[in-house]
Amino acid sequence: MSAYTHGHHESVLRSHRWRTAENSAAYLLAHLQGDMRLLDVGAGPGTITADLAERVAGVVATEISEDALAHTRATIAERGSENVEFAVEDVHALSFPDDAFDVVHAHQVLQHVADPVAALREMRRVTKPGGLIAVRDSDYAAFTWHPAAPELDDWLDLYRRAARANGGEPDAGRRLLAWAHAAGLEDVAASSSTWTYATPDERAWWGGLWADRMTGSAIARQIAEDGLGTEADLARVAAGFRTWAAHPDGWFAVLHGEILARA
Repeated sequence: MSAYTHGHHESVLRSHRWRTAENSAAYLLAHLQGDMRLLDVGAGPGTITADLAERVAGVVATEISEDALAHTRATIAERGSENVEFAVEDVHALSFPDDAFDVVHAHQVLQHVADPVAALREMRRVTKPGGLIAVRDSDYAAFTWHPAAPELDDWLDLYRRAARANGGEPDAGRRLLAWAHAAGLEDVAASSSTWTYATPDERAWWGGLWADRMTGSAIARQIAEDGLGTEADLARVAAGFRTWAAHPDGWFAVLHGEILARA
């Protein structure tokens, strides 16, 4: 596994807990049926997991460590979902038997793994013939915003360099179709969708969480320790996010690639 660039700082969990099946897995929802068994790879704080569990018979939620899985467990317990199981797993070498699931889902996972093609092969292995592999990843190089802000340009450069230093691919969204083909998947539908932050509340939330990430989370420590940037650089980026968030014309779009593949 590559190192997880984001870590589990409160500012990261604040972002991930906002995610729902509707705003993060809409491309998959019409294909779900009540008798399905679903594997959720890299479930994070479990908000998408809990939504998916309302639509299928059972879900197995995985994370890379017990500490990470604790956040999933907490959300599932809070939501009262009784059809969710938990497992610590490496997506490159899943412990499940062949053909174990009707659907295998991964949201914002392949951008962080060491070998996304091997991960997709494993996801296919545990999917029943005719079942679905559903993957969605952001594409950092395609993020766009207004008004122009050199601090945000610097943020994007720092993030992409840090992610690649960890063995990940921050521009994963555009590569999902190619990775699926390399993994031997032939029946693949590719799509894209966005998150957009443009209202005052949305800007304050998005700009604030990234300002906090760039000064207090794992990526801030990595950038400083690896010599990619100084604490002054990080403080300037954080201030730039807050300035952007306060601008009445502020607009930020996050592009995601998606694939829905038949095993």
